Amino acid sequence: PPPATPPRRLFLARAVAAGASLAATAAVGYGTATTLRGPVVKRVTVPLAKLPRAAHGFRIAVVSDIHLGPILGRAHTRRVVEAINSTSPDLVAIVGDLADGSVADLGPAAEPLRALSSRHSAYFVTGNHEYYSGARQWVDHVRELGIHPLENARTALPGFDLAGVNDVSGQTEQAGPDYDGTLSGRDPARAVVLMAHQPVTIHDTVRFGVDLQLSGHTHGGQMWPFTYVAAATNPTVAGLQRYGDTQLYVTRGAGAWGPPVRLGAPPDITVVELASLRA
Repeated sequence: PPPATPPRRLFLARAVAAGASLAATAAVGYGTATTLRGPVVKRVTVPLAKLPRAAHGFRIAVVSDIHLGPILGRAHTRRVVEAINSTSPDLVAIVGDLADGSVADLGPAAEPLRALSSRHSAYFVTGNHEYYSGARQWVDHVRELGIHPLENARTALPGFDLAGVNDVSGQTEQAGPDYDGTLSGRDPARAVVLMAHQPVTIHDTVRFGVDLQLSGHTHGGQMWPFTYVAAATNPTVAGLQRYGDTQLYVTRGAGAWGPPVRLGAPPDITVVELASLRA
């Protein structure tokens, strides 16, 4: 028969296993509480060479990946709206992945978005999850909530152009990003800020001379070990980075996908303050 395990060794093995289990439980509990508390507000200043002095200090509240669903519902949306409105932004940019389900199921959960407040309204572009849930329905619904969808389109704002492209997942429905249609014919002397859900589009963005791209999608990795997957599949996981003459800012998002747990990547809303070099 095999030799019996010494009592001391057996005790240590059980103690280590129990400690690991307690640590994992505590980490998951902390990560869940972090998600359910709602997003923190971050602030970042982004200088743009073409931005006129009159637009210096223009504040864009960037939010992405709200991920409305069975767990993150109406109360979650209300927390997001309250956090955004507390910053008194000039503009709100919702950069995709609003919901994980149909408008029929989650329309009431999105209703608090009607209360978003800013000087120059709120704008929306699709994310990959919109195409899993019915992108056409969600685009129409956010319009009913008073939010302006930018479907491969741009609009002129004081001091710069705001543009938005559809998510690359829309290619399966012949509704992918159209940079030519979105940016052709614009005044190249004006700065342009582009809303695009996934950071992987940055190379097309650089090619079209965009000054700043606002993205989400990565969740900042959300939690280990997905941080490695996010880093391997995205040029920037979170924060501000320069690619040639184009800057890319990636928010960690306001919600969570899958389990409502975030570890080391708390949800955020970012106030991007544009700065003029002429100020």
